[in-house]
Amino acid sequence: MLPRGASSMPPPPNPAAYFPPPRVTLPSGLEILRTYSGAVIFLEILFGTIVWILVASTRVPLPLLQGWVMFVAVTSWFLSIVFLCVFLFGYANRVAVNWNQTDFLFHGATFVFYFGAFLLQAATTSLHYFPRKFNSTTQEKILGDHEYNISIAASV
Repeated sequence: MLPRGASSMPPPPNPAAYFPPPRVTLPSGLEILRTYSGAVIFLEILFGTIVWILVASTRVPLPLLQGWVMFVAVTSWFLSIVFLCVFLFGYANRVAVNWNQTDFLFHGATFVFYFGAFLLQAATTSLHYFPRKFNSTTQEKILGDHEYNISIAASV
């Protein structure tokens, strides 16, 4: 017989026992720069800056295409800096997120966006020999020779 006021139901389980915090295998602080992930983030910041500068230094013959390229370069650059700061300042140890999966998804999404931007920039570059105005008697090209070279560098 149960004592008065006692229930035959077992107590609810402790949720902390079933959901342990994920283990972070990526280091915090400056040690993140010695991992592959840190090196990739650093390269994303470096090449994003270069693409940003190169696209911004040319005339924009096709605003829709090159606008997306600039959006991807600036947004990825900013998010890469934020993501790197999360590890540099140790916030990864304070937030209970699976950082290994988040790192994989971040780099995968960045790759997809940069690959799409590459295709659009390469498409813009391939129009180098087409005239700017089809109804004009002058044959001004969409991209000048200098801008063509810069556009090739931005594509690469």
